[in-house]
Amino acid sequence: MNRACAALSSLAVSTNAQVSVSVYASFADGDIHKIAPHFSLEKLPHSMALVALLKRWAAQKNATPAQIAVAWLMDHKPWIAPIPGTTQMAHLLENLGADAVRFTPAERTELNAAGAGARLPDSVLVYLDVEAAARIGALMV
Repeated sequence: MNRACAALSSLAVSTNAQVSVSVYASFADGDIHKIAPHFSLEKLPHSMALVALLKRWAAQKNATPAQIAVAWLMDHKPWIAPIPGTTQMAHLLENLGADAVRFTPAERTELNAAGAGARLPDSVLVYLDVEAAARIGALMV
C-alpha cells in the first residue's frame, strides 16, 4: 500500500462525516485520529478539498462519496480488497455499490494527486509497503 492509498483508505471510513475543529478536539488521548496528520488543524483545508472532490465525483457518477473512495481503493491495485466495517445493512449495500464505479486514467491521476501527502503519522507510514514476515508453522491453504 502506498501513501496515496493510505490517504484514501482513511477517508473511505469517514467520507460521510465532515471533519471540523470540534471533531478534532473531541478525540480521546490515545486515539490514532488525534495524531494522524490529516486530522490536524493544519491539514483541514487539504482534507476538506479531498472530501469536496469525492462529493463532486459522486454526483457525476451517481454514487456516494464513500463508494468513490472504496472504488478507488479497489481500482488502485488488483490485490487490494477494502473491508470497510459497518453495523448497518444500508451501509453494507452502499459499500457493495462501489464495485460499479469506474475511473478514467485522467480521474485516477487527479485522485492520486489529491490524495498525495502524508496523511498518517510517520510511525505508521514506516509500515507501508512492508510485507509481514511469514509465521513459522502457519497453515498453508
